[in-house]
Amino acid sequence: MKVLVTGAGGFIGSHLCESLVNEGYEVRALVRYNSKNFWGWLEHSSVKNEIEVIQGDIIDFDSVKKATKDVRIIFHLAALISIPYSYQVQQGFVNVNIKGMLNLMQASLLNGIEKFIHTSTSEVYGTAQYVPMDENHPINPESPYAATKAAADYLALSFYKSFNLPVVILRPFNVYGPRQSARAVIPTIITQILSGEKKINLGALHPTRDFTYVKDTVRGFILAEKINSDNILGKVINIGSNFEISIEKLAQDIAKLMEVNIELSSEEKRKRPVKSEVKRLWAENRIAKELLGWTPNCSLEQGLKITIDWFKKNINFYKPEIYNV
Repeated sequence: MKVLVTGAGGFIGSHLCESLVNEGYEVRALVRYNSKNFWGWLEHSSVKNEIEVIQGDIIDFDSVKKATKDVRIIFHLAALISIPYSYQVQQGFVNVNIKGMLNLMQASLLNGIEKFIHTSTSEVYGTAQYVPMDENHPINPESPYAATKAAADYLALSFYKSFNLPVVILRPFNVYGPRQSARAVIPTIITQILSGEKKINLGALHPTRDFTYVKDTVRGFILAEKINSDNILGKVINIGSNFEISIEKLAQDIAKLMEVNIELSSEEKRKRPVKSEVKRLWAENRIAKELLGWTPNCSLEQGLKITIDWFKKNINFYKPEIYNV
């Protein structure tokens, strides 16, 4: 089966490409065009020579139409995802996360795609109004990033209802693991510790998050493709661990695993605007269990150990001394 992965050179996308190849899929990987022909994390992947890599841009319809031709399944992961950056360049987030989504939807209709698996985010829920948060939780985006992702979700559902496009929306909570950008909290903590810092600079320490190891998240995507049932079409499915932890506790747990003592600093420049801070995320994953047969296999402690070991070997890819927006 031939599939397309957008955002294939990114953190989750590169892991997904590897798992798809290992499952026997014929993978086409769409990476953003650049003159160096650089494929992101796929450059360091064990399946680099087993996938078809094409360059393009999802905000350009011609490249999207070409990328979606002769594939049966689309895994759509390409997006601008940094929340702090979305406060600075709102237009860019609208172009990529909404216009890019529209291009993919239209091209999918033209090319007869059999299933379109779209990546949402728990950030569309905003701060938890009740926990654990199921798929019926109100949508209340609190950042420009979250607003554009919510719009993309509704756009996907509208194409399912209006044009029978076979859409499935997966809504991961906080994914972590090897290759993640230092804009995310776990790599931020690990890389600062590895650089020798004892005072770890973070944003707000009190919010809680629900973390899922990247391999578990990727398995959810593949299960969504494999399930041959109309019951999952037009559905939103949370992918989360059903466990919450505060950023402060997370940092101390990482320090303990790395056998160091640290002091935590909550820097103003790393904090979100007061009304934009998502204070609590905790996933209800019952629907994922029922429809996909998915539950997380990797505990937070196991996943952190794997992630720490990877960062120890690959710290040269990162710049811990710089606040990564």
